[in-house]
Amino acid sequence: MSLLFSPKKLGPHQLDNRIIVAPMCQYSAQEGYPTAWHTMHYGQLALSGASLVIVEATAVEPRGRISYKDLGIWSDQHGSELKKLVDNVKQYSSAKIGIQIAHAGRKASTDLPWNGGASLAPDSPNGWQKVAPSEIPFGKNHQPHALAIDEIEEIKQAFVDAARRAESAGFDVIEIHGAHGYLLHEFLSPLSNHRTDQYGGDFNNRSRLLVDVFVAVKNAVSDNVCVGVRISATDWVEGGWDLESAIALTQHLEELGCHYIHVSSGGLSEKQEIKLGPNYQVPFAQAIYNETQLPVITVGLITEPEQAEAILLTEQADFIALGRGILYDPRWPWHAAEKLKQTIKVAPQYLRCAPHGSKDFFK
Repeated sequence: MSLLFSPKKLGPHQLDNRIIVAPMCQYSAQEGYPTAWHTMHYGQLALSGASLVIVEATAVEPRGRISYKDLGIWSDQHGSELKKLVDNVKQYSSAKIGIQIAHAGRKASTDLPWNGGASLAPDSPNGWQKVAPSEIPFGKNHQPHALAIDEIEEIKQAFVDAARRAESAGFDVIEIHGAHGYLLHEFLSPLSNHRTDQYGGDFNNRSRLLVDVFVAVKNAVSDNVCVGVRISATDWVEGGWDLESAIALTQHLEELGCHYIHVSSGGLSEKQEIKLGPNYQVPFAQAIYNETQLPVITVGLITEPEQAEAILLTEQADFIALGRGILYDPRWPWHAAEKLKQTIKVAPQYLRCAPHGSKDFFK
């Protein structure tokens, strides 16, 4: 039996296999609402054979969007529209559906990636004032406004309200985005957080906002919802957030009842020096895996079935998340099952499409 195709629990849910679709921004919403693009996109990914599909970073307030075309969940109407999306997908797929709730912080208010992704000024047609822990811009982006204590409290509440809407919309998993240089990560890193109050300074203070958001979200939803956190294990910059801090944060989240940790890296500083290559983030996941009992999700240039299987066999992580690779090949789990000589559940409408001589891997 392949580990990649073996079942495993994630919080309250039993997943059919260890393949997860990572959240990937689509920049295709209208005023935060999902469009027909999202129905097509998540529909096909939910039919891929992956056991969990996590919907892209979804902003908890309008100024928390990366771009003006990001998904949002800052109103009940947004929750209602997302429920339609979830209902449509679940009508035909047995995959669990998650959502990543997020705030872009100082990396907000940008143009669309295919238009260059430039920072947009607050007074531009599609721009707004960025916020952050400190008045330190990301690279050459426009300067953010440093959040006051009362504004931080409002953002905490926005995460809580978003989580409640997500559960009402039918999401099985809520992932809190604490990675890639967005707001919660900005508070974690000493490179972007120069505060001198209870949210800045030492590790405990810089971790306070993410921890408070996690606890509040976990308390706001029922035990039927899996609540996890995505982190960057390092900033890839000297003097920034590092693996030692990531391990300490994970251990604290484990004590508080977190259901999983999703390990990525980078995104906070334009000075990062990332050594790209197959499995380049897996050592971070393994280091965390070795120091915690939490299920660990790893991601990053994992493209081959044998590669994913080896990560699990050598106990470097519990789950494999696919990003760009599954956009390129939306049937990656099917092809992996065939290559590893395993069976995989598919929609009955697709049973007859198995290649000649390979029919036994569909169930």
